[in-house]
Amino acid sequence: MISTSNVSLGYGKRTLFEDVTIKFSPGNCYGLIGANGAGKSTFLKILSGEIDPNTGTVDIPAKMRLAILKQNHYEYDEYPVLQTVIMGHKRLWDIMNEKDAIYAKEDFSEEDGMRASELEAEFADMEGWNAEYEAGELLSGLGIQPDLHYTLMKDLGGNEKIRVLLAQALFGNPDILLLDEPTNHLDAESIMWLENFLDNFQNTVIVVSHDRHFLDAVCTHIADIDYGKIQLYAGNYSFWYESSQLASKQRTDANRKTEDKRKELQAFIARFSANASKSKQATSRAKLLEKLTLEDIKPSSRKYPYIQFKQEREAGNQLLQLDNLTKSNDGELLFKDVTFTVDKKDKIAIISRNDLAATTFFKIVMGEATPDKGEYKWGTTISAAYFPKDNSEFFNVDLNLVDWLRQFSAEKDESFIRGFLGRMLFSGEESLKKASVLSGGEKVRCMLSRMMLQSGNMLVLDEPTNHLDLESITALNNGLKEFQGSLLFSSHDLQFVDTIANRIIELTPKGIIDKRMSYDEYLTNDDIKALRAQMYGVSTLV
Repeated sequence: MISTSNVSLGYGKRTLFEDVTIKFSPGNCYGLIGANGAGKSTFLKILSGEIDPNTGTVDIPAKMRLAILKQNHYEYDEYPVLQTVIMGHKRLWDIMNEKDAIYAKEDFSEEDGMRASELEAEFADMEGWNAEYEAGELLSGLGIQPDLHYTLMKDLGGNEKIRVLLAQALFGNPDILLLDEPTNHLDAESIMWLENFLDNFQNTVIVVSHDRHFLDAVCTHIADIDYGKIQLYAGNYSFWYESSQLASKQRTDANRKTEDKRKELQAFIARFSANASKSKQATSRAKLLEKLTLEDIKPSSRKYPYIQFKQEREAGNQLLQLDNLTKSNDGELLFKDVTFTVDKKDKIAIISRNDLAATTFFKIVMGEATPDKGEYKWGTTISAAYFPKDNSEFFNVDLNLVDWLRQFSAEKDESFIRGFLGRMLFSGEESLKKASVLSGGEKVRCMLSRMMLQSGNMLVLDEPTNHLDLESITALNNGLKEFQGSLLFSSHDLQFVDTIANRIIELTPKGIIDKRMSYDEYLTNDDIKALRAQMYGVSTLV
């Protein structure tokens, strides 16, 4: 268990938290949510002791071990991968090193023998003999193949380092586990493996994530940072989101009777209680939801951007035809013989185990890169609006946001541009910010504004959910679901892909896999799993 008492933290005139008293209990997974800048990562740092609050205390029982997902990707560069994972359990690692030092002595004394005996006993109590096996299992589950387990960390790629540091945090069954964006840079199979691991984890987990599917899969509770406080809610992210929307709706229904509102709440609770997707969640959530009252749910202060894509004209029958597209990068084959036709109303998720493959594919069809062989042809009625993964070149200008967006708008009137920016959460003075100083999330909202003004009948989006907060992801998700044209897109957000795509195309070095089905069906179908492993030349996928 970990708890806080009257924790407050502020910087200058800005208060992040005020008198936060909260308890996180064993057996539960808490999703820590809040708008960008609300202090989610900061609160995790307070819990871990990395940051001291202005007032208040954090209480962790003396014998409990806390583990965190490290953010310094270079800290362990001189250590082998397997050792780096074991170092996540500091006491076990210290014992192993002290034992080795004693046994290496040439003048081994009686006192050394007694100390070694004590260490061996403690080592056995910790099941230290299984340490390397457990570390290896964690690494393999997260997609780090056995031939890399004894490689130095400095010789791994950035994404591989992140997976090793995640394995380090999970190692040794910590009593309290703090995870800040653990799904970043994980592929779908590794995310599903992590979901299963956390569902079976019996201790306390507190996690920050922008992945709604992940929060729904693992969380028994939501800890919402809002109004400078942290409020606990039973249930996963979807329950919190829909209950906050229900609360907002009921608050505006001033003329409805209280009894009608209670019946609506009870029906809502019954639906969510019946749909608990995970065994650990089902019992605890159902019991807590039964006690929920109308007064317990509160509307959120969150603001959602208004994202709606409209076609200037409907596409004809010829949209996009690709024939035998093949592309390599620095001698590595990214994809081969990509042949397919985009049909009307297709919403196609382009996926690959190599992120560069999807990005390169989009650059080719948008005319920004050339294939090694093959060709593609757009229909004459198609107007494509493109969201590139790297948008930096669009913001290397000395323009404020009003003038920046005016470049892409047929309507030049300032009141129209300001109104458009306001719907995308750039209101008042924010609309006069320089484009060059925007945050990652703000740049994405600007790029989406540009796309909406283009009114294309074909949208091409490469990782549009990167840098967005949960509110913006939700708004974009809804906007693309409602879009009446065709769509090519990529994303690591499982829920985003699963709720939008009606067709999955996977790019591999041996060709493509093209299936008209949901993403969840695609990932869980045993025949497709076997086919994917064959296309990547491995015995099995993680």
